[in-house]
Amino acid sequence: MEREKAQLKKKIFIRGKLKAITGLHIGGSDQSLSIGGVDNVVVRDPITSMPYVPGSSIKGKMRTLVEKLHGLIDEKGKVYEPGEDAPKEGKLLGKVFGVSAQNKLSEPTRLIVRDAMLTEESAKELERLETDLPYTEVKTEVTINRLTSAANPRQMERVPAGAEFAFEMVLNIYQGDDEKELLKMVFEGMELLQDDFLGGSGTRGYGKIKLFVDNLHYKDVNTYKELQPEKEYAEVKIPEALK
Repeated sequence: MEREKAQLKKKIFIRGKLKAITGLHIGGSDQSLSIGGVDNVVVRDPITSMPYVPGSSIKGKMRTLVEKLHGLIDEKGKVYEPGEDAPKEGKLLGKVFGVSAQNKLSEPTRLIVRDAMLTEESAKELERLETDLPYTEVKTEVTINRLTSAANPRQMERVPAGAEFAFEMVLNIYQGDDEKELLKMVFEGMELLQDDFLGGSGTRGYGKIKLFVDNLHYKDVNTYKELQPEKEYAEVKIPEALK
């Protein structure tokens, strides 16, 4: 059966700040800062050397948490793949976060999550503080061998608590979509992420974050055709938990 053409209706822009409440570790290449003797480094922009939060990390964790919320992961940890007989939440999740290329219900993924870059204010503050490494701190952890009781220290690089990153998400709306339902699932993922953790070592205190949504704007088909600026989106209110 030939799939219907996907006709774009509008793009909704969700912008704001991601604040690290506790130290944040999202791993990067071990070769990038090996001279500091750090065992686990963070991902950095290769041009500015500033740490950033990959959009893939944000989106991937949001998806996993939404899957758990709606029971779309079985007892063996197998991820649910939306099909023709999928429940409403499963089909909606496939639209928002995407499905595998092999899935016969494959259609355009609605949600785009940009890399979140360190804000100018946070960059200046971290420079002023003269942290262990440029813009980051080094936390030494010690693991104990339970058989020999030998200590095994390791060093973890983290973005310090209080640092802020500017984020942007773009939700594509196509003809026939229920944009309020799609937005609701995005907000679910964002709220769940706040109450969980982002990055590594979350069960040891790392990665607690707070999301502040500054505004919602949109561009519809006519806005693009007439080369007009984006407009404020007032159809859905920002949840209190994200303010």
